[in-house]
Amino acid sequence: MTPNEGLQLIQSYFPQLSEQQQQQFLALDALYRDWNSKINVISRKDIDNLYEHHVLHSLGIAHVIRFTQGTHVMDLGTGGGFPGIPLAILFPEVLFHLVDSIGKKVRVASEVAKAIGLTNVTTAHERAEEEKQKFDFVVSRAVMPLADLVKIVRKNISTHQQNALPNGLICLKGGELAKETNPLKSRTYLTDLAEVFKEPYFETKKVVYVTL
Repeated sequence: MTPNEGLQLIQSYFPQLSEQQQQQFLALDALYRDWNSKINVISRKDIDNLYEHHVLHSLGIAHVIRFTQGTHVMDLGTGGGFPGIPLAILFPEVLFHLVDSIGKKVRVASEVAKAIGLTNVTTAHERAEEEKQKFDFVVSRAVMPLADLVKIVRKNISTHQQNALPNGLICLKGGELAKETNPLKSRTYLTDLAEVFKEPYFETKKVVYVTL
């Protein structure tokens, strides 16, 4: 998929993008290809699917919540910047703190954010347990089982509410999740991305929201 095709894909679901947002999304292809040649942040065979498998997938969170201005979000286990960087482009007035325990991946996320002019992104090379700040939401892409993630991030969730949904954890996950969500059932809400995005890739993909 070319950058222009990738942008068209994003715009088919998010038609209100400003000129600056369009340019930022377009720029991701060359930046991630360049960084991927030095540091493997996206599997080599998957780099051609950057816009569908990584950018659009990240934006699935925006179908669950439209963050209000000034919301503070931590992206835990961001890798090269997913879902944090696509969300930071889509929500320029929301603050995103991208955290990963692997330093070279954090560097990629930081450099990509800088290259496209994102002023609403900070990064940290650390384990989740070390992060002491409070956030409205923690977002993540399937870094660990849900119950483990909840235990770690509970301390980071602010009690101050400023969004339509109560503060909590929002994860992108795939496959059969009944066993994983069962212990948290009363506080867990699933959104099937297959009902949001028509591409076959999203058939088993879900957004899992847990109130904390």
